[in-house]
Amino acid sequence: MSLSDAWKAILNQPVLIHLTTLNDDGSPSTSPVWVAVDGDDLIVNSAVGRLKDRNVRRDPRVAFSAVDPANDYHALMVQGRVVEISTEGADDQIDALAKKYLGKDKYPFRQPGEVRVNYRIRPEKVAGMG
Repeated sequence: MSLSDAWKAILNQPVLIHLTTLNDDGSPSTSPVWVAVDGDDLIVNSAVGRLKDRNVRRDPRVAFSAVDPANDYHALMVQGRVVEISTEGADDQIDALAKKYLGKDKYPFRQPGEVRVNYRIRPEKVAGMG
């Protein structure tokens, strides 16, 4: 599945997505995250060892939703899969996301010893509202 060009344009704005991963007991865990669009895939960045990281390494199935900032009743819902997990380029990616979302050249919330990681999400089911 692919996202429409209209939704790609919306997601290229500083719009948070609400990403859901699956905990080891099967229960959902949802958190707001920054996102980048790369072709038909989405890139989410986190840190190695966090709950999101542990969850997607164990079970790559994810879901997310986003709301068009210009219309609260125009929403996107996606089910997909993490198809790649990589630390390569993750430091540059979090800095690019900090520029997009905060207007800062460098990610200001880095913790000592933190290892950044990118998750490439491939949409498998796409639905829209509005």
